[in-house]
Amino acid sequence: METTRLKGARVVKIIARLKQAYPDARLALDFSNPLELLIALILAAQARDDRVNVVTAELFKKYRTASDWANAATPKLQEELSQITFFRNKTRSIQGACRMLVEKFAGVVPDSFDDLLTLPGVGRKTANVLLGNAFGQMTIGVDRHVARVSGRLGLTKQTDPDLIEEDLMKLVPERDRVKFCHLLQHHGRRVCVAKSPKCPECPINSLCPYPDK
Repeated sequence: METTRLKGARVVKIIARLKQAYPDARLALDFSNPLELLIALILAAQARDDRVNVVTAELFKKYRTASDWANAATPKLQEELSQITFFRNKTRSIQGACRMLVEKFAGVVPDSFDDLLTLPGVGRKTANVLLGNAFGQMTIGVDRHVARVSGRLGLTKQTDPDLIEEDLMKLVPERDRVKFCHLLQHHGRRVCVAKSPKCPECPINSLCPYPDK
């Protein structure tokens, strides 16, 4: 039975190897400020990050403030987002969030977890990813890659993202929490893929207890 202390020591080794394997690992979404990241994260739910980047590349030039998004004609914005899955619901969330930013936060994305959760379309994962990547707070955002890879690595037995986050917060050194997520996302897209993980070419194979490898 691996103790929490031993598991934490293994995590440090995992991070070191993944940093060596993926020195350029970063968040896959393109953004230049907190508002752009908020929009991108809402759009990225159940959608490919590369598709979101294609769509937002032009829209971020057109809509620069929360007021711009909030006051955009809804049918036009839906048309502009139509390449993204669930674009109607996401249009509603984006405009609702931006209206609230204008009304409650002077048009500025807050750097408070509790405040972010009051925005339409923002859940715990989105808030954590935003705080970690736009504001430099040491958070862990559990997306499908982080959930899958951390489970295979035996760092959690949970399936609920909130409980996975709780387990990982106990194991990952604070200074590495945001980078840890980038590394697992990068690794999950390229090697530890969902259906047929490429275990023979995995840089952390010897640190992984995944039974089917």
